[in-house]
Amino acid sequence: MSLAQLNTRAQLGIEAPIVRVEVHIANGLPAFTVVGLPETAVREARDRVRSAIVNSGFEFPARRITVNLAPADLPKVGGRYDLAIALGILGASAQVDLSSIQHCDCYGELALSGSLHRVAGLLPALVASQQAGVSTIIPRQNKSEAELLRNSPTRLAASLIQVCASLNGGQPLGKVEHDQFDLDYNDTLDLLDVQAQYAAKRALEIAAAGGHHMLMMGPPGTGKSMLAQRLNSILPPLSEQEAMHTASIRSLCHRPVNAQNWRQRPYQAPHHSVSDVALVGGGSLPRPGEISLAHNGVLFLDELTEFNRRAIEVLREPLEAGSIHISRAAGQAIFPAQFQLVTALNPCPGGCESVRQCDCSPESVRRYRGKLSAPLLDRIDIQIELHRLPSRDLLSSRRNGDSSAQIRTRVCQARERQLRRQGCINAQLDAKTTEQYCALNRKCQQLMQLSIDRLGLSARSFHKVLKLSRSIADLADCDAIDSTHLAEAISLRTCDRLNY
Repeated sequence: MSLAQLNTRAQLGIEAPIVRVEVHIANGLPAFTVVGLPETAVREARDRVRSAIVNSGFEFPARRITVNLAPADLPKVGGRYDLAIALGILGASAQVDLSSIQHCDCYGELALSGSLHRVAGLLPALVASQQAGVSTIIPRQNKSEAELLRNSPTRLAASLIQVCASLNGGQPLGKVEHDQFDLDYNDTLDLLDVQAQYAAKRALEIAAAGGHHMLMMGPPGTGKSMLAQRLNSILPPLSEQEAMHTASIRSLCHRPVNAQNWRQRPYQAPHHSVSDVALVGGGSLPRPGEISLAHNGVLFLDELTEFNRRAIEVLREPLEAGSIHISRAAGQAIFPAQFQLVTALNPCPGGCESVRQCDCSPESVRRYRGKLSAPLLDRIDIQIELHRLPSRDLLSSRRNGDSSAQIRTRVCQARERQLRRQGCINAQLDAKTTEQYCALNRKCQQLMQLSIDRLGLSARSFHKVLKLSRSIADLADCDAIDSTHLAEAISLRTCDRLNY
């Protein structure tokens, strides 16, 4: 009887728990059994592994083979376990020496010919292996994901026979080269492209400085979508840790990870026909949704009132928590969702000039506004109204205002100030730290009291205004919030003033 053991990692949300692949070969009638809660694709590994071993020139043991994927209560999905199972069988039958990879994680889906195919969603597993301080063997087709990891001894293989040759003293497997990638901003989108709308640009700068959610209301053609599309151009680059989290989610969703621009913030703009599951994630085996793909970036919902109300309402929890917890019969998963929400809508179903100048019937306006609940609006920090541009602005060829690069410099300085002071951006302050870092002087307290009484601000809206004031003060490089900062923050709550 022979026994071999190797390590690999499963996929559980964005986590990658370790899996021990134990292979036992015993006398008896020929059989090949895989246990340990394998999904259909994992059970089918028996046929792939058998053909790959034979076609690679090795002998497949005609005995009783049992493969255990431990822990047994962890669901195993996909073909990533093929390479570890094949090496375990070859090691247990004394055809390959496994002593050099006892502390190595192996990943790879086998073709019938013995070649290795790409493993989908591998980046979280590579990150976990790096954090555990172990080397990895991966398919050559996963090289682009491995290049993102620094100081990680990852080895690339094209086939099973290549891996076995290196283990038996042959040519060693090639290592991944980790280059230093330069940050490349997309300069094709610039706020200078948006004519006039200076108040909206100012609101966008404040939103970028503090990471605040934003709602833009205005008739068609006022530049709402253009402004939202250019928010990323004024946001600071992702840190390496943030970029790795974002890239891991893209890897899970089978999206390409481009090493040249992987530190650019994501921008997701789903169509208004998106379902609630596609928006927040889910499925029988939980997968990330649009809000997780927008993690550390921007989620833009254009024509907000055209979205299914159920899809909109499921945003409430992740807007507050910064993550989404999905529970299904097959398992549970927690996906990060620390995104910046930007929404756009018309003042009424007819797209009139403004709420005050509306020709729609009261009943149609009531139904239109009823698609947005007060709890959701309460969670959006900035709510502004845009108006149509006068003819002199439309006909003017001049582009006034600051470019995205100039605004980005101010935003980066404001965020650095916040991180030095409190360790997070202003939008992420909780109730206790908001009171600590957003203290108001006597004059500001009087102004705030008047605003609460007249606008009927909730406790959440009150804290939103305080955080906005703090962001405005940071842009002005001021240590304390004064009445001008607070007044501007209150002016950014249009829906409260209009009782929308």
